[in-house]
Amino acid sequence: MVDVMLVLLIIFMVVTPFLQKDVQLTLPRDMKNAEEDTAINADSSVVISIPNDGEYYLSKKKMGLDELKGQVEKALANKKEEEKIVYIKSGVQVSYGEVVNVINAVREKGIDKIGLVADKKKGEGQAPAPAAPAT
Repeated sequence: MVDVMLVLLIIFMVVTPFLQKDVQLTLPRDMKNAEEDTAINADSSVVISIPNDGEYYLSKKKMGLDELKGQVEKALANKKEEEKIVYIKSGVQVSYGEVVNVINAVREKGIDKIGLVADKKKGEGQAPAPAAPAT
């Protein structure tokens, strides 16, 4: 009886990995405490805002993508290498491709330190509101 159970255990151990459909990944466990960079609040920081597709702002000045490249290069010209960081803020409705276009435009100018800015979750630490009962 024990030998039959041992054989079944071995069969299950060999077959189980083949039954998985997806790629096995290690997922992040705690995203509540994302890294916060206080340098973004400095007056000298370079912040690109994309409120909608095709709209670009450097600080508060609206400009096209080509002009944006030149202005970013000019803004970072007198900074030390470790201070050459560009922050990109994007609206929720902005397409992923639009953000990638801005990242590529910044990288064309030799800037590799790029920060993507997001708001912290509101109401962090509070219990979620109870779900309404089904009727």
